[in-house]
Amino acid sequence: MICFDLSAAAHERAGLGRYAASLARALLEQGAPLTVFINDPRDGELKPPLDQAPRLTARLPRKRWRLRAAVSYFGGPTLNPTFPNIALYHATEHLLPVISHARSVFTLHDTAYLHFPQYHLLQNRLYLTLMMPRFIRRADAVICVSEATRRDAVRFYNVPAEKLHVISEGVEPRFAPISNSSILEATRSRYQLPPRFILYVGTIEPRKNLSTLLKAYAVLRQSQPEIGLVIAGGKGWLYKGFFSELRALGLEQHVKLTGYVPDEDLPALLNCAEVFAYPSIFEGFGLPPLEAMACGTPVLVSNASSLPEVVGEAGLLLPPTDVHGWVEALRRALSDSALHAELRARGLQRAQRFTWEKAAHETLKVYNTVTSSKQ
Repeated sequence: MICFDLSAAAHERAGLGRYAASLARALLEQGAPLTVFINDPRDGELKPPLDQAPRLTARLPRKRWRLRAAVSYFGGPTLNPTFPNIALYHATEHLLPVISHARSVFTLHDTAYLHFPQYHLLQNRLYLTLMMPRFIRRADAVICVSEATRRDAVRFYNVPAEKLHVISEGVEPRFAPISNSSILEATRSRYQLPPRFILYVGTIEPRKNLSTLLKAYAVLRQSQPEIGLVIAGGKGWLYKGFFSELRALGLEQHVKLTGYVPDEDLPALLNCAEVFAYPSIFEGFGLPPLEAMACGTPVLVSNASSLPEVVGEAGLLLPPTDVHGWVEALRRALSDSALHAELRARGLQRAQRFTWEKAAHETLKVYNTVTSSKQ
């Protein structure tokens, strides 16, 4: 039996939840015998068809579950009773419990807490600093979502090369160009979107570098006041600086904040946008730009960490803190119809390389390697 951690998906934890849910669906479609794990079903539920899979639970809220898993590394009891009869456990959200009778696979999404410790809450940074090396040492295999993340695994954790497997994330088929105008108009109405706008999708936190986007937009709207800016995402940690800057730049009445957008609304929202901007200074992979490209929306991203791997030559890549560069790139993408069409075509073609079907196939190969190797 393979136990797959879907806690992040049940709790709608942005990127981690999307990864877990999308990969689990693709694995089930390929016949993988998954039993899913949710640390506490009282905090959230799974959406079909994942809600039909066999399930295990610890019935512990997230903070208590993290503590319970950590204690098992320091002489506390193992988590064996919670996970009876499993042969393999796949940890998908940087938390690997001690299960002495099972092999384990650990997905490493990023090492942002090491690159930019100032952008993480102290308690989270301390937990990750203490536990991540232990999780990675214990795992029989480590899946890295990008080559950049693989390099970090070697650099920071000294992981042997044979233990690392680079498996890119994918894009779901529902992220595609939408020609049905009624769907687009309904989305515009639901979120009260401006006629033309720049879109960002993701949490509001310092690592996403929304400061550069706000500053660039403040300059851009002096010459193109008809262009709106839509920030689609919930509040992450240390989010207050974003709202302070929003006020300081006088943009409170000109930037649309949608809050968290449900997965089912994202394809239409991306289709409505004229361009997609993603100035993040660090990503383990960078799924939102990929989903934007799949919808035919031109993308502008930072030339940092894994983002060049994902976008390639299909978008405009810029230094994350070069405000002037972002202003000019946004102006070109919004005003040059030939460039806009070229970026759209390149993005659609590039996005076809990334599928969850492919990710699931490669993940199953890792499972087979781990379970067939000697203890």
